[in-house]
Amino acid sequence: MSPARTRVKASDDEALRAHLNRILDWEDAHAGFDQAVAGLPARLRGVTPPGFTHSAWQLLEHIRIAQHDILDFCVNPGYVEMESMAELWPPSAKPPSAKAWAASVAAVRRDRAAVKKLAADGKVNLFARIPHGTGQTYLREILLVADHAAYHVGQLVALRRALGAWNG
Repeated sequence: MSPARTRVKASDDEALRAHLNRILDWEDAHAGFDQAVAGLPARLRGVTPPGFTHSAWQLLEHIRIAQHDILDFCVNPGYVEMESMAELWPPSAKPPSAKAWAASVAAVRRDRAAVKKLAADGKVNLFARIPHGTGQTYLREILLVADHAAYHVGQLVALRRALGAWNG
């Protein structure tokens, strides 16, 4: 029987959910989110170094907004798609305050935990299409969260190196 036609065994389902849990922490092959945002001096959070398009604040907020949007899509039958991709980015390069930075970091962590909970929920068929979507599966969206965040965490690390603020 071809792999595409094989039914998922309970042990395979558990293994997949465990892998998803690990990948959402983003630390197997590179720096994780928590390491990428930890200890960045407030004075550098809104700086866009030469050769870069975004500041650390813009990258942090983009990760937060996109992750929240994908989570909302997965769990909210009344989900409304953003009107433009510009809504996924903050309008300013600089965070309005240290409190705003901390709130954004906390929101990323909170929504990441919610995505992990969704991935671990045995009642959710990861291969099922999201009812209000256009063919997307829960698995695709969970992997999208991990992949998208990993990409931008890499950008945060590179930006911090360019600013001389990386000790990782």
